[in-house]
Amino acid sequence: MPANTDRYDSAVARYFEAWNAREPQARAKAVAAAWTADGTYTDPLADVTGHDGLTAVIAAAHEQFPGFAFRLAGRVDGHHDTARFSWELVNETDGSAPVAGSDVITLDADGRIVTVLGFLDRVPAGAA
Repeated sequence: MPANTDRYDSAVARYFEAWNAREPQARAKAVAAAWTADGTYTDPLADVTGHDGLTAVIAAAHEQFPGFAFRLAGRVDGHHDTARFSWELVNETDGSAPVAGSDVITLDADGRIVTVLGFLDRVPAGAA
């Protein structure tokens, strides 16, 4: 069981590295490390496939929330090729977290993300 836990934690760490990459080249590299080439991301505001779509969604989040970073809220839980976790989008200046959500990811045999199903649990008025 610890090997599987490490697998989920590693995949989620790469996921957050991609979401927190601010420079376009670093973001593209992090997305490629975290997702398969045909990986998907679906939440109430986005439905994209492939590295270009993923990097565009992440770039849009940084444009909408400059000075914010994504962080894990709680622990990662998983079984088989699926993991779930909660996250917050945190203002790096004052520590507030106006956006929060939960994601379910599916991994390939190498531990890279195939799919993300995202749920928004807290969104400020006008942000969605």
